[in-house]
Amino acid sequence: MVVTFHDLFVLTGEYSTPEFRMRFSQQARDAAERADRIICVSAFTASQVRNLLQVPENKLRVVWHGVHLPVDSIPGDMQRRPVILHVGAIQSRKNIIRLVEAFESMPSPWRLVLAGSEGFGAEAIRHRIADSPARQRIELTGYIDDERLEDLYRTSRMLAFPSLDEGFGIPLLEAMAYGLPILTSNGSALREVAEGAALLVDPSKTQQIRDGMQELARNADLRQQLRQKGLERAKENSWGMAAQKTWQVYQELTGKAFSRGR
Repeated sequence: MVVTFHDLFVLTGEYSTPEFRMRFSQQARDAAERADRIICVSAFTASQVRNLLQVPENKLRVVWHGVHLPVDSIPGDMQRRPVILHVGAIQSRKNIIRLVEAFESMPSPWRLVLAGSEGFGAEAIRHRIADSPARQRIELTGYIDDERLEDLYRTSRMLAFPSLDEGFGIPLLEAMAYGLPILTSNGSALREVAEGAALLVDPSKTQQIRDGMQELARNADLRQQLRQKGLERAKENSWGMAAQKTWQVYQELTGKAFSRGR
């Protein structure tokens, strides 16, 4: 049996209800005990599985998530609007209240677009946005389809993703694939995925998020540098590569070599 672990933040933070944490913990420990191999979507998640669930190193395999590269050409920096995009659920783990507080220092016409459905802690986030002096420049889209998401990646000027805890962070690779410069956290799996191709900040410090957004907003050379680094990283991490590495883990257990397409 092969089990894939995407994250274990339920065991390390109060980002969900006590009932959910208890149920998840039991399921995670049971799955880890019964698995012959455990695929972890990042080295960070692998370290959590090893340390929190007491799993031996020889059972763990790291396979990054991937991204689908755009078919059409992507817009350049000057073709984009002054929009700071966040992609992900509206929940406390995503650190959105600090993101909103940091955004309030951005001058008009900059806008903040929060793309995603609601999750744990959304009510407090909505109240903070309602009280924000920049309320008219903050958009809550709710759930959006792939077409709208692609349009946002194509037209925004930066992605701000200062999450407190991630097992991987798929929006990072997606933004990179669309040439979007990124501000993200220097912890959890986000450093692993983005270091060298994004501007990293301490997500617990609103001032660092604020300074990072302002730097990206005014520094076109930095945006271009991160855009290029991000495009290179996205090209190195396709879903096809992720599937191939996942299949290799299954082959370890079958002991057989299968030809392509069979």
